[in-house]
Amino acid sequence: MDAKKAEKISKALADPNRLTILKEIKKSKQCLYCVDLNKTIDLAQPSIAHHLKLLIESELVTSDKEGRNVRYYLNNKLMDDYIKFIEGLKI
Repeated sequence: MDAKKAEKISKALADPNRLTILKEIKKSKQCLYCVDLNKTIDLAQPSIAHHLKLLIESELVTSDKEGRNVRYYLNNKLMDDYIKFIEGLKI
């Protein structure tokens, strides 16, 4: 992972609402539907969509459209790569 990619991920993780979204997706064990996020997070739907867009752009989350619904998944491989990058900064 290069520094630019790590910077983009770090910026995406810097918001408590995005961290909450990631935690909710993780709780679901596999994927989470947008409808479920609206039920569990106390934000307006456009705000949730904005945060999801940033998480998708940083590649922390992937999405899959199923009819009218969208499923969201954590990108565990990218998270592992990011953690390795951060650990590589330690002395």
